[in-house]
Amino acid sequence: MGAAWRGPKPKDIEKVTEIIKAVKSLGLETCGTFGLLQDGMAEDLKEAGLDYYNHNLDTAPEHYAEVIGTRRFDDRLSTLGKVRKAGLKVCCGGIVGMNETRKERAGLIASLANLDPQPESVPINQLVKVEGTPLADAEELDWTEFVRTIAVARITMPKSYVRLSAGRSGMTEEMQAMCFMAGANSIFYGDKLLVTDNPEEDGDQLLMAKLDLEPETAENKKL
Repeated sequence: MGAAWRGPKPKDIEKVTEIIKAVKSLGLETCGTFGLLQDGMAEDLKEAGLDYYNHNLDTAPEHYAEVIGTRRFDDRLSTLGKVRKAGLKVCCGGIVGMNETRKERAGLIASLANLDPQPESVPINQLVKVEGTPLADAEELDWTEFVRTIAVARITMPKSYVRLSAGRSGMTEEMQAMCFMAGANSIFYGDKLLVTDNPEEDGDQLLMAKLDLEPETAENKKL
């Protein structure tokens, strides 16, 4: 569940918690991304039944000011601290391909790995270029650099779900296969990911079968 807010107002939290309760009543796991949180909001979300809170670092602290001006890097860390304090699981990752250097990509992964405790879920997104936005003409990132980023995330965060996220619709099957071999062990499933296209569900099922990968279920989940 997501909302395009810089951060929710108290009245927004009241509405969101009702939605969370409704989703939980269906027996589903819940994840929300609502922006910067004020004191007490994370506790309200936890009480409503939220399992995960998504709040990405997006990029390395050294590159952050080049691409984001609506909030500070430290603001993001503050919200993540509130989420942890409330007892919520953390979903936190970043975006690759925003004209950052290899060193800055390493800085993003280091920042994620140094969160204590490390995020349970780490989505790694490939920039989806949108016409009319400042990064529409960003330099193309060699696909091997994306795979390297996945591999380093897996090495430094061995217990996290490393999620192959936005940008998959522009990846070949071979590139996705390399990402799985490098350590990605999760995808976002469905034909839409927020406002960007995602591979069709049938295509994902065929790819998983071709690679002999099986989805994790409650029955086969590793303890």
